[in-house]
This record gives sequence, C-alpha cells and structure tokens, in this order.
Amino acid sequence: MSTAQEVRHSRAYEMAITLGLVAYGLVYLLVAWIALQLAFGKPAPEASQQGALQELAQTPLGGVLLWIVAAGLFVLVVWRVLEVGWGHLGLQKRLSSTGRGIVYIVLGVSAVKVAVGAGGSSTGTQRTLSARLMAHPAGRVLIVGVGVVIIGIACYQLYKAITKKFTDDLAGGVSDVTILLGRIGYAAKGLAFLVVGGLFGWAAISYEPQKAGGLDTALHTIKDQPFGAALLTVLAAGIACFGLYCFIWSRNARH
Repeated sequence: MSTAQEVRHSRAYEMAITLGLVAYGLVYLLVAWIALQLAFGKPAPEASQQGALQELAQTPLGGVLLWIVAAGLFVLVVWRVLEVGWGHLGLQKRLSSTGRGIVYIVLGVSAVKVAVGAGGSSTGTQRTLSARLMAHPAGRVLIVGVGVVIIGIACYQLYKAITKKFTDDLAGGVSDVTILLGRIGYAAKGLAFLVVGGLFGWAAISYEPQKAGGLDTALHTIKDQPFGAALLTVLAAGIACFGLYCFIWSRNARH
C-alpha cells in the first residue's frame, strides 16, 4: 500500500477531515447569522465567508479559532488532492473534488489573512477586478463567462438538492433529518449562487462593475427586493441548514 493510501486509511486522517468539515460548517453558520442581522436591518459585517471569518475574529479566542479553522480547511484541501490523485473516481467526481478543493484553499487563505490582520473586503476586491476587466476589450465577455460559470455551479447545487446527490458524500445510513438539512442547505446555496451569477452578467451587460460582487452583494440585492427581509430570513435559515449538515457530514464523511 502506498504512503498516500496509508494516510487515507489512518485514524488521524479521519479525525482531521472531521475537524475540517466542522470548520467549514461553522463558517456557513456565521454567514447565516450575518445574513439574519442584515435581514432585520442591524449593523453587520460583510455577509460573506470573509465577513464570517472577521466575525469569528471578534469572539473570545478568535485568533486561535481562526487558526484552527484555517488548519481544518487546509486539511480538506489535502483530502481532495488525495481523492483526485488516488481515489477511484470518474471524471465528473474528479472535477467536483477539484472545485471543492479550490473553495477550501481560498477560504483557508482568507482565514489566515484575517488571523494576521490582513483580511479586507472580498466584495470590494471583486468589484475592483471587474472594473479592471471591463477596461480591456474582451473584459465584458470574460465577466459574462464568470457569471455563466457561477450559474452553472448554482444549477449543480440545486441539482444535488433535488436529487439528494449529496448523500454520495456520506458513509453509512442517512437519516431523514440529514437529508432534509442537506436538501434545504444545498438549495439555499444554489439560490445564492444564482443571484451572484446573475449580478456578474448584469454588470457586464450594463457596463457597471459596481454591480458585480459575491455573496454579500447578492444578499443585499435580495434584501432590497419587495418582501426582501422575509426572503433573506428564509435564505439565512437555509444557509444555516447547510452549516448544520456539514456537522453531520463531518461524522459520516466518505473518503
């Protein structure tokens, strides 16, 4: 058995994955909490994963917790690398694992930046990047392309919610509560990504880079709609469900 295979079957590796998924779930619970504050019109940090990490930094032992979260997320990157390199996966699963690994490493790097006091606004960064892209002849096409990719990710999240495809990630029996949390959570993520992708497309079409943004911009856009506060409250509850699902996933992860 190779060293990589030995690592994948070790108890320490299983415990590290558990820690990583708990950290991932915690980030989404904090995003849900920030979105709920936004829905009720209370002052809140940026409603994104970056804002969630900054919110965590303000808690007692926040610095320590951020390093733990970062370590957990980097473990998830290793998990996906080993899965892609040594797991018996089809092309679709490899692409999915690669995408997840990229998400984990971006969040892990963000956690480290916040821990050392270098974290800024992800929304501002995205808008600045959009403005720079629009300065180039093919920039608007690229931004539309980004929007299409994000909408594709959104559709895949909704597909997982509808078909219960997420249960492929779980080992052992799956309870009705787990399925309910997963379906609601993935549906909420899918809807949020749909809004993000739509905003990127609209920013390119209207030539207004300030309209492009991530999760924070999407949630503010929802808040500004008729019955926006109610819609945002429902979406926050859905995002919280995904965070709780991650806790269950951490105990039953298939690897």
